[in-house]
Amino acid sequence: MATPDFILRLRERIGTDPLWLTGVTAVVLRGDGAEREVLLVRRADNARLTPVTGIVDPGEEPAVSAVREVLEEAAVVAEAESLAWVHATRPMTYANGDQAQYLDLVFRCRYVSGEPHPEDGENTEAMWRRLDDLGDVDAEMRERIRMAAAGHPHARFET
Repeated sequence: MATPDFILRLRERIGTDPLWLTGVTAVVLRGDGAEREVLLVRRADNARLTPVTGIVDPGEEPAVSAVREVLEEAAVVAEAESLAWVHATRPMTYANGDQAQYLDLVFRCRYVSGEPHPEDGENTEAMWRRLDDLGDVDAEMRERIRMAAAGHPHARFET
Protein backbone atom coordinates (compact mmCIF):
# COMPACT_ATOMS: atom_id res chain seq x y z
CA MET A 1 0.00 0.00 0.00
CA ALA A 2 1.30 3.46 -0.79
CA THR A 3 2.12 5.33 2.39
CA PRO A 4 0.28 8.67 2.66
CA ASP A 5 2.45 11.78 2.93
CA PHE A 6 1.18 12.65 6.41
CA ILE A 7 2.39 9.28 7.70
CA LEU A 8 5.79 9.73 6.05
CA ARG A 9 6.11 13.08 7.86
CA LEU A 10 5.15 11.45 11.17
CA ARG A 11 7.64 8.65 10.58
CA GLU A 12 10.43 11.23 10.15
CA ARG A 13 9.77 12.22 13.77
CA ILE A 14 8.90 8.94 15.47
CA GLY A 15 10.75 6.37 13.41
CA THR A 16 9.16 2.92 13.48
CA ASP A 17 7.30 3.38 16.79
CA PRO A 18 3.64 2.29 16.83
CA LEU A 19 1.09 4.55 15.14
CA TRP A 20 -2.64 4.38 15.88
CA LEU A 21 -4.42 5.06 12.56
CA THR A 22 -7.95 5.14 11.22
CA GLY A 23 -8.51 2.70 8.37
CA VAL A 24 -11.46 1.90 6.15
CA THR A 25 -12.60 -1.28 4.46
CA ALA A 26 -14.96 -0.70 1.54
CA VAL A 27 -17.10 -3.76 0.88
CA VAL A 28 -18.59 -2.95 -2.52
CA LEU A 29 -21.55 -5.15 -3.43
CA ARG A 30 -23.54 -5.57 -6.62
CA GLY A 31 -26.38 -7.83 -7.67
CA ASP A 32 -28.89 -9.77 -5.60
CA GLY A 33 -29.49 -13.23 -4.24
CA ALA A 34 -27.21 -16.03 -5.41
CA GLU A 35 -25.66 -13.71 -8.02
CA ARG A 36 -24.50 -11.17 -5.45
CA GLU A 37 -20.86 -10.18 -5.88
CA VAL A 38 -18.21 -8.34 -3.91
CA LEU A 39 -15.33 -6.27 -5.29
CA LEU A 40 -11.93 -7.74 -4.38
CA VAL A 41 -8.37 -6.67 -5.06
CA ARG A 42 -5.10 -8.60 -4.83
CA ARG A 43 -2.63 -6.46 -2.92
CA ALA A 44 0.77 -5.88 -4.51
CA ASP A 45 2.59 -5.78 -1.15
CA ASN A 46 1.51 -9.16 0.25
CA ALA A 47 -0.57 -10.86 -2.50
CA ARG A 48 -3.61 -11.09 -0.20
CA LEU A 49 -7.08 -11.01 -1.76
CA THR A 50 -9.16 -8.41 0.11
CA PRO A 51 -11.88 -5.83 -0.24
CA VAL A 52 -10.47 -2.36 -0.88
CA THR A 53 -8.81 -0.96 2.24
CA GLY A 54 -7.12 2.32 2.99
CA ILE A 55 -6.19 5.01 5.47
CA VAL A 56 -8.37 8.00 6.28
CA ASP A 57 -6.54 11.24 5.47
CA PRO A 58 -6.47 13.99 8.12
CA GLY A 59 -9.77 15.89 8.08
CA GLU A 60 -11.39 13.43 5.67
CA GLU A 61 -14.77 11.91 6.41
CA PRO A 62 -14.38 8.11 6.69
CA ALA A 63 -17.19 7.31 4.23
CA VAL A 64 -15.61 9.69 1.71
CA SER A 65 -12.30 7.90 2.26
CA ALA A 66 -13.88 4.50 1.52
CA VAL A 67 -15.38 5.73 -1.76
CA ARG A 68 -12.13 7.50 -2.73
CA GLU A 69 -10.06 4.37 -2.10
CA VAL A 70 -12.36 2.25 -4.29
CA LEU A 71 -12.00 4.68 -7.18
CA GLU A 72 -8.23 5.09 -6.74
CA GLU A 73 -7.43 1.40 -6.32
CA ALA A 74 -9.98 -0.37 -8.53
CA ALA A 75 -11.40 2.30 -10.90
CA VAL A 76 -14.92 1.59 -9.61
CA VAL A 77 -17.42 4.25 -8.58
CA ALA A 78 -19.25 3.27 -5.40
CA GLU A 79 -21.54 4.87 -2.86
CA ALA A 80 -21.17 4.27 0.88
CA GLU A 81 -24.49 3.03 2.23
CA SER A 82 -23.82 2.21 5.86
CA LEU A 83 -21.24 1.59 8.53
CA ALA A 84 -21.23 -2.16 9.19
CA TRP A 85 -18.50 -2.77 11.76
CA VAL A 86 -16.12 -0.81 13.98
CA HIS A 87 -13.16 -2.77 15.33
CA ALA A 88 -9.48 -2.52 16.21
CA THR A 89 -7.09 -4.63 14.17
CA ARG A 90 -4.21 -6.51 15.74
CA PRO A 91 -0.95 -4.55 16.00
CA MET A 92 1.24 -5.13 12.96
CA THR A 93 4.80 -4.59 11.87
CA TYR A 94 5.48 -3.88 8.20
CA ALA A 95 8.51 -5.25 6.33
CA ASN A 96 10.38 -1.95 6.86
CA GLY A 97 9.87 -2.18 10.64
CA ASP A 98 7.08 0.41 10.89
CA GLN A 99 4.53 -0.54 13.54
CA ALA A 100 0.83 0.33 13.32
CA GLN A 101 -2.59 -0.57 14.58
CA TYR A 102 -5.86 0.48 12.97
CA LEU A 103 -9.32 1.43 14.09
CA ASP A 104 -11.01 -0.13 11.07
CA LEU A 105 -14.36 1.17 9.85
CA VAL A 106 -16.06 -1.34 7.55
CA PHE A 107 -18.46 0.30 5.11
CA ARG A 108 -21.12 -1.43 3.05
CA CYS A 109 -20.93 0.21 -0.38
CA ARG A 110 -23.18 0.00 -3.42
CA TYR A 111 -21.68 -0.42 -6.88
CA VAL A 112 -22.46 2.51 -9.20
CA SER A 113 -20.25 2.08 -12.29
CA GLY A 114 -16.90 1.06 -13.71
CA GLU A 115 -15.06 -2.12 -14.61
CA PRO A 116 -12.55 -3.12 -11.94
CA HIS A 117 -8.87 -3.07 -12.75
CA PRO A 118 -5.75 -2.20 -10.76
CA GLU A 119 -5.64 1.57 -11.04
CA ASP A 120 -2.82 2.92 -8.88
CA GLY A 121 -0.20 0.18 -8.52
CA GLU A 122 -1.27 -0.87 -5.01
CA ASN A 123 -2.93 -4.01 -6.43
CA THR A 124 -2.12 -6.56 -9.08
CA GLU A 125 -5.73 -7.61 -9.72
CA ALA A 126 -9.25 -6.24 -9.24
CA MET A 127 -12.32 -8.40 -9.75
CA TRP A 128 -15.87 -9.28 -8.84
CA ARG A 129 -16.35 -12.53 -6.90
CA ARG A 130 -19.58 -14.16 -5.81
CA LEU A 131 -20.10 -14.09 -2.07
CA ASP A 132 -20.17 -17.88 -2.02
CA ASP A 133 -16.86 -18.12 -3.93
CA LEU A 134 -14.31 -15.97 -2.09
CA GLY A 135 -11.35 -18.20 -2.91
CA ASP A 136 -8.27 -17.42 -0.81
CA VAL A 137 -9.76 -14.47 1.12
CA ASP A 138 -8.59 -14.96 4.72
CA ALA A 139 -10.88 -15.29 7.75
CA GLU A 140 -10.44 -11.70 8.93
CA MET A 141 -11.45 -10.25 5.57
CA ARG A 142 -14.29 -12.77 5.19
CA GLU A 143 -15.69 -11.45 8.47
CA ARG A 144 -15.55 -7.87 7.18
CA ILE A 145 -17.37 -8.96 4.02
CA ARG A 146 -19.92 -10.96 6.03
CA MET A 147 -20.68 -8.04 8.31
CA ALA A 148 -21.22 -5.64 5.42
CA ALA A 149 -23.21 -8.09 3.28
CA ALA A 150 -25.55 -8.95 6.18
CA GLY A 151 -27.12 -5.51 5.91
CA HIS A 152 -27.87 -5.11 9.62
CA PRO A 153 -29.49 -1.77 10.42
CA HIS A 154 -26.84 -0.97 13.05
CA ALA A 155 -23.06 -1.24 13.03
CA ARG A 156 -21.38 -3.96 15.07
CA PHE A 157 -19.07 -2.70 17.81
CA GLU A 158 -16.55 -4.84 19.64
CA THR A 159 -16.82 -4.74 23.43
